[in-house]
Amino acid sequence: MKVAITGVGGFIGSAVANLMLRRGYEVVGMDNLDPYYPPDYKLMRLKKLEEDPKFTFIRGDFTLQEDVDRLLRGVEGVIHVGAKAGVRASIRDPQAYIWVNTVGTLRLLEGMLRIGIKRIVMASTSSIYAGHPAPFVEDMKVDSPISPYAVSKKAAENLLYTYHHLYGIEAFILRYFTVYGPFGRPDMSVFKLLYAAMSGEEFPLYGDGTQRRSFTYVDDVVKATVLAYEKVRGYEIVNVGNPNDHPLSYITELIEKFTGRSIRIRRFEFNKADLPITKANVDKARRILGWEPELSLEEGMRRTSKWFVENWQEIRNVFPHMPDI
Repeated sequence: MKVAITGVGGFIGSAVANLMLRRGYEVVGMDNLDPYYPPDYKLMRLKKLEEDPKFTFIRGDFTLQEDVDRLLRGVEGVIHVGAKAGVRASIRDPQAYIWVNTVGTLRLLEGMLRIGIKRIVMASTSSIYAGHPAPFVEDMKVDSPISPYAVSKKAAENLLYTYHHLYGIEAFILRYFTVYGPFGRPDMSVFKLLYAAMSGEEFPLYGDGTQRRSFTYVDDVVKATVLAYEKVRGYEIVNVGNPNDHPLSYITELIEKFTGRSIRIRRFEFNKADLPITKANVDKARRILGWEPELSLEEGMRRTSKWFVENWQEIRNVFPHMPDI
């Protein structure tokens, strides 16, 4: 059993690859080591994966058809978690987000069609639900995205539906909600709060800290992703998130508690491309995948803080200052 994983050097992609390898799959993973944040951080994640002989790494770009063909050779299915992420960054460079997230997804689907691969699981985002009251349910009409990032991911979802309808490709779309954990993305609040706690630098807070998120521990997200790959039939969109939302101010309190350090905060105006709340309804995930998150926010933050403290020197070497992304 051989599976292709895009974005394998990323936070979620590397964790998915790790679980697939433990479950006996052969994994071929692709990443272009995009300099959105230092590639050395991705290389830290890849180092462990490359110890497993069932893992093959391809440095390549899934917007290039020749690289897609290399990735898909001999595989049975695709887990497409590679993407250009970041709501605020997408405002600065919208063309790049459409190119990678939408055109790149098209390249993968075209490659699958040529080779005859019929199974794909793709990561999408809760950012798509802008304008709706929480909790978010999969059948909400999501035609009012408020960031180029959300636009690019919604277009990718539509492409998967089209290729399912026209060519019978089995496709699961997983809308992730604010994933955190060890090796987390450096542009997200949990990483930056931990960095501020350890370094003494100021944490840039957009808004007043009352914005709420369905913070979801990475291991729970990875389990849902692997379940989806093993159960994919037809075309489905499924929320993967914690049904219990929490304010960012509470995350700050937990990190201060678990690191034993205080966090200095610098306030900025709330960014209108952000959502004031994300809250996941996971009834469909329970029904279709038999999944719901297992780890409490408090335990997840304890584990994440512990990892960050233990790896602080290596993190500081990669990020001499808090990432400005």
